[in-house]
Amino acid sequence: MLFNSLPFLIFFPVVTILYFLLPYNRRILMLLAASCFFYMFFKPVYILILFATIIVDYYAGILIENASGPKRKLYLSWSIVANLSVLAIFKYYNFINGNIEGMLNSFGVDNPIPYLQILLPIGLSFHTFQAMSYTIEVYRGNQKAERKFITYALYVMYYPQLVAGPIERPQNMLHQFYEEHNFSYDRTISGLKQMLWGLFKKMVVADRLAMFVDVVFNDPNNYHGMPVIWSILFFTFQIYCDFSGYSDIALGASRIMGIELMVNFNLPYISTSIKEFWTRWHISLSTWFRDYFYISIGGNRVSKPRWYFNLLAVFLVSGLWHGANWTFIIWGGLHGMYQVFGHLTAGIQQTIKSKLKPISFVITGIEWAFTMVLVMLAWVFFRANNVNDAFTIIRETAHIENRILFGIPIFTPFFNLSCVASIIILFIAEYIFYKKWQLKLFPANRKSMMVDVIFCTMLILCIYIFGIFEEQSFIYFQF
Repeated sequence: MLFNSLPFLIFFPVVTILYFLLPYNRRILMLLAASCFFYMFFKPVYILILFATIIVDYYAGILIENASGPKRKLYLSWSIVANLSVLAIFKYYNFINGNIEGMLNSFGVDNPIPYLQILLPIGLSFHTFQAMSYTIEVYRGNQKAERKFITYALYVMYYPQLVAGPIERPQNMLHQFYEEHNFSYDRTISGLKQMLWGLFKKMVVADRLAMFVDVVFNDPNNYHGMPVIWSILFFTFQIYCDFSGYSDIALGASRIMGIELMVNFNLPYISTSIKEFWTRWHISLSTWFRDYFYISIGGNRVSKPRWYFNLLAVFLVSGLWHGANWTFIIWGGLHGMYQVFGHLTAGIQQTIKSKLKPISFVITGIEWAFTMVLVMLAWVFFRANNVNDAFTIIRETAHIENRILFGIPIFTPFFNLSCVASIIILFIAEYIFYKKWQLKLFPANRKSMMVDVIFCTMLILCIYIFGIFEEQSFIYFQF
């Protein structure tokens, strides 16, 4: 079920009202049933896969907690292998097989391995990583094994963040299911505001920009210069509004019920370095890789060459996590190389900054511009249909004709300008929101309810007038 769909417009208030009407001890079961219904709206049969992994990890957590010595690591390994096996079969089997076929064909040998005719379950990477964090935290002693199956199942299947995160840790979530949350005006208004802002980012900004982006990226050989440059810029904001818009809706819907999810975005496009970017973008994933992979392979507690290798490895795996395509691997590899380059030149950067301290604001502007260029370059590979298309798009950015501004006849000047205006409005609004309330977005205005009413009404009108109502899926659903 899409957040930007009519069924969700009915589903959300019904589930929320039931949540507060039901006795405290019945809410978990109702939320689990609602989450199952929510997930089955996409493809019902895949809920069986989800429940299979839930059963494995539920018992694995109990076995790990009860065991001692090598058996604890053995049970953890079984759980991780089970989760990664499901991910490998559904997400990477055909990708690996295709690469094997390419190598065999280069030697004139046919590939005897058949392809699987299966679709990737929605949000598989997200709930797989969330399930893995549970067994790892139980193994590390940071979380007690959950003895109630229904509660653990809800931890994995909780509908607001089931298919696109944020990827929550058990110590942040499980205890909240046991707390009684009464209806709160402040939480409800705050949550509704954030949900509406998320819908605005998705339907007014992201889906509008997507129309322009899709034309260029799906036919890169026919566009040159400015249209290509605009499409890269538009995708940069499309993916941010699409993904952070989902997160806003998830956080808002959950907050109304009194369950707080972690903040997943913090103005990533104001970053002045790639390192800073990854402290602001998809925070739940970047911290997951840091805590469970990067530190496990040595982190920065090793020699410098090994440290740089660890950074590259983490980002390459992160790229592969996003999708079974070389474009994603290159995207991750680029960010890994950016990080290594940043560490290699850290001394030089500090020297330059100290000598140019009187004009530090200029240096900051240059750092921001350079970071954005690097981020947008990597986004080309993330969005391109294949590696050849990505290089074509990059090459075509150099063929600029002065008389062409947007260069796509099917879009009117008003549409093009509305795309640019939506980005500017978004950037200014979010900067104000985050700076004023320090990530506590959209608090209720107790002094004047009319301010809340006006704010919500304006967002609803903007969505109604300027929104794209074609129920376009969220980009990160494919991961």
